[in-house]
Amino acid sequence: MTTLFISDLHLDASRPDITGQFVEFLREQATGAEFLYILGDLFEAWVGDDDPEPEKQRAVAALRALSDSGVPVYFMHGNRDFLIGARFAREAGCTLLPDPCRVSLHGSEVLLMHGDTLCTDDVEYQAFREMTRDPSWQQQFLSLPLAQRLAMAEEARAESLASTRGKPESIMDVNQQAVVETMREEKVRLLLHGHTHRPAVHDFEIDGRAAQRIVLGDWYTQGSVVYWDDSGFRLESLPRTEGAH
Repeated sequence: MTTLFISDLHLDASRPDITGQFVEFLREQATGAEFLYILGDLFEAWVGDDDPEPEKQRAVAALRALSDSGVPVYFMHGNRDFLIGARFAREAGCTLLPDPCRVSLHGSEVLLMHGDTLCTDDVEYQAFREMTRDPSWQQQFLSLPLAQRLAMAEEARAESLASTRGKPESIMDVNQQAVVETMREEKVRLLLHGHTHRPAVHDFEIDGRAAQRIVLGDWYTQGSVVYWDDSGFRLESLPRTEGAH
């Protein structure tokens, strides 16, 4: 059977077409899978598991239906939805994974990551990440009223967009040395991640041995999926039909 990997859907109420394609993907493709892994940034923003926004709840319900059908669903936090917690996992029927996470896939040892920790040249972002992953910061943020959290998230998104526009493209991609060091530490030759929105398969060497880095794409204009079975992996794009809504 096939294991599926997706990331960086950035589901948001302003883009119901993405949610529609995601729900369709779960219903038509994922139901026949052995496992589904979501490697972060499923949502454009997540300010707490108590957010009742309809498009988010639509996605949660679709994930629950998949899980109830017998397909295990695994979720790894991204840089947009790192506040997803136990309530989401329970309602969506997902198992939360650490980042990084090493798994065995059809005879191969593969390291799964969201990918943002590999972008070490973006010093400003790494400092922000360290702050927002602190449990005390998260506890303080989640204690605020929902409306205030939503407003703060919207402000942070605007600031992030402005900051990104002023950065060189190279800074927002992974640092190859960070990739090599991480894979060497984890003793793997296969790495699968998202975050950069640059779908590709990169071949290189670590200590004289062949290695590969597989990068998932975003879902802004089409889907991006890695299919992994006994014959190996395939990185494919999924055209969006006009009927997705």
